[in-house]
Amino acid sequence: MLAAAGSNLLAARYQMALSLGWHIVVACLGVGFPIVILVTEGLGLRRGDTVHRDLARRWSQAAAVLFAVGAVSGTILSFEMGILWPQLMGGYGAVFGLPFALEGFAFFIEAIFIGIYLYGWNRLSPRRHLLTGVPVVVAGVLSAFFVVCANAWMNDPQGFRLVGGRVLDPDPIAAMFNPATPVQSAHMIIAAIMVTGYLVAAVHALGLLRGRRGPGQRAAFLIPFTLAAVFTPAQIVVGDAAARYVADRQPVKLAAMEAQVSTEIGPAEHVGGVVVDGRLRYAVVIPHGLSLLLTGRTDTRVSGLDAVPVDQRPPVNVVHLAFDLMVGIGTALLVLGAWLGVTWGRRRDLPRSRWFLRAAVLAGPAAVAALEAGWVTTEVGRQPWIVYRVMRTADAVNTAPGLAIGLVVLVGVYTVLTVSTVYVLRRQGPVASA
Repeated sequence: MLAAAGSNLLAARYQMALSLGWHIVVACLGVGFPIVILVTEGLGLRRGDTVHRDLARRWSQAAAVLFAVGAVSGTILSFEMGILWPQLMGGYGAVFGLPFALEGFAFFIEAIFIGIYLYGWNRLSPRRHLLTGVPVVVAGVLSAFFVVCANAWMNDPQGFRLVGGRVLDPDPIAAMFNPATPVQSAHMIIAAIMVTGYLVAAVHALGLLRGRRGPGQRAAFLIPFTLAAVFTPAQIVVGDAAARYVADRQPVKLAAMEAQVSTEIGPAEHVGGVVVDGRLRYAVVIPHGLSLLLTGRTDTRVSGLDAVPVDQRPPVNVVHLAFDLMVGIGTALLVLGAWLGVTWGRRRDLPRSRWFLRAAVLAGPAAVAALEAGWVTTEVGRQPWIVYRVMRTADAVNTAPGLAIGLVVLVGVYTVLTVSTVYVLRRQGPVASA
């Protein structure tokens, strides 16, 4: 029985990781792509040119495909919440279920106005058509916000009393607006804009490298890249606030993020390295760095993994390396954006070095890697809790036999979905070949 439960837990975790890891990329495009499209169409309206308007129209076709695909993967995730984690949804659904219901309303509003926006090309005046895209942007951002509210509650559960194992006095509003909500939602929404901007720009940076130098290609690179680059410094500020929140409310997660094995006063910052036999090895150590980052002082007391029993510690190496990867990529993207900013400020042009465009091509997948690493940090860093310090993940999993079969089916579904999406997008042809 215990072996079966352990097998189910592993299968459920793999399924959730695959579904969330796949869906989150498409979800980011669902949030960020409408913003990029609306900015592009607005520039065309202000300047009175057709290059930007045609670009926005072609992009909107790709966004519609991605929206449809995101609807499929999002539906899979919603079913998985109940199938894989019935004890969580059955016990706490009344507490944190409100954001899921509100996300449904936001999704339908987004779907309706995407239809109007696509149908309205050449049927509405340019200004009215632009306005029909505003609800798409607002609904997309709200969808992300509502879903992150639910995840934030799992990191900082509020809005209920637990008496004798029973949930009493559920308060969905208090649960939704828990202390983790502001930093987590801001971090996610900015990440969505960055991932979209760098991914779309990467496609067109590749076109520039291959010699496509028309105004459409140039605009198709500059607009999303600039938008992503502008939000990158803001993301670093929000990320710092998120780390401070974790230090205050989830000290064990912070210890895993920083590979802080022992509780110390004035601890160092550890870059890289792995924990082997209870000791951190091969790391770059910055004396008092973590203490200074958290409080600006060198005498801050920071809890280590030794502050909790072994069975309450997350897998430190996974969390630490994921966190370092996220921060490292974010720093590299900041430098890349600064490169464009300095060059543009001097001569209103792209950097002449082909290395800039090569780096811009890599920035797209790198932004996705940072996004995935951030979610690994958030979710794995909370383990072994599915609801922090309230319910263990092992206690929430479905105990019915055959859960591993679902994993095999899911791999097949996402393989077909990935191939189909790439095929359809490629059939649309180059977005900006002018």
